[in-house]
Amino acid sequence: MAWNLLRVRVAQGLSQERLAADAGVDRAYLCELERQAENPTVDLLDKVVKALAVPLCELFVAPAEDATPPKPLRGGRRR
Repeated sequence: MAWNLLRVRVAQGLSQERLAADAGVDRAYLCELERQAENPTVDLLDKVVKALAVPLCELFVAPAEDATPPKPLRGGRRR
């Protein structure tokens, strides 16, 4: 789930801060989810997929065995 959350967020060009604000969750908690340090509740997943505008099943697609991890967005403020 963490892999796909990061993949979808980065593909949409959203920072963790922006996604957290859109979903109404804490940014630090979202970071923990992406690092597989926390387990999300169903309610939290519902908020996140609504903010991402993707179906819930999108977060549970198994990546290919040879897939490389998604690269994070470039840090820092955008100009």
